[in-house]
Amino acid sequence: MMAIDLNADLGETVAGASTADDAGLFELISSASVACGGHAGDTASMREAVARALARGVAVGGHPSYPDRAGFGRVRLAMPAAELRAAVTDQLGALVAAGADLRYVKPHGALYHAVRDDPAHAGAVAAAVADVSARLGRALPVLGLAGEIEGAAARAGLGFRLEAFLDRGYLADGSLVPRGDPGDLLHDPAEVASRAVHLATDGVVVAVDGMRVRTDAVSLCVHGDSPGAVAMARAVRDALVASGVEIQAPW
Repeated sequence: MMAIDLNADLGETVAGASTADDAGLFELISSASVACGGHAGDTASMREAVARALARGVAVGGHPSYPDRAGFGRVRLAMPAAELRAAVTDQLGALVAAGADLRYVKPHGALYHAVRDDPAHAGAVAAAVADVSARLGRALPVLGLAGEIEGAAARAGLGFRLEAFLDRGYLADGSLVPRGDPGDLLHDPAEVASRAVHLATDGVVVAVDGMRVRTDAVSLCVHGDSPGAVAMARAVRDALVASGVEIQAPW
């Protein structure tokens, strides 16, 4: 039986309020990328997410970002590599301290995109993940899109896993349509579910210009803060199961 991971970015509380229906999504996913204080989240939200993950058998990943709560981590910061390494290490450490059995790391927002093309920031993130991996006694893989982070992870002795997005538009080069541009977000649960099946069974996603983009993604993401995220995740799960695809964390 084919298998694929279904993940969502969760624990993203801001001023005590969640940006997503965490309870609903934890019922449907196999991995949760949990905010750990850089762009959102606090000790209480991390503990709550860890408890939900444990109750539902969901794998927990760290979701660190630039230290930018005001901008929700969506602005690229010109941080020295050493400062970024320390910031990411601290965020992941906070999630571990909250009880997480950490299984992978997925950068958030602007940092997610920066590590694709910025060698210094890719190296800083990889070094931070290696630091935390050494404390845990196991190498944590980095989840993301292809780019500089692949080599940085390998040089740090880490694995790298490809991710694909179900509710974001793609460009022909495999990158995401920038937020705010036409086609940046998908809203129709049926369309998102169909994309999930094609990604899981064919390894293909259709870009906004109609080009077929190949990917070896092992994890599919539904953004927790997307409108109708729970309905989309439920449609995705149902479609995958109906197509003979098992939803399972690969970590």
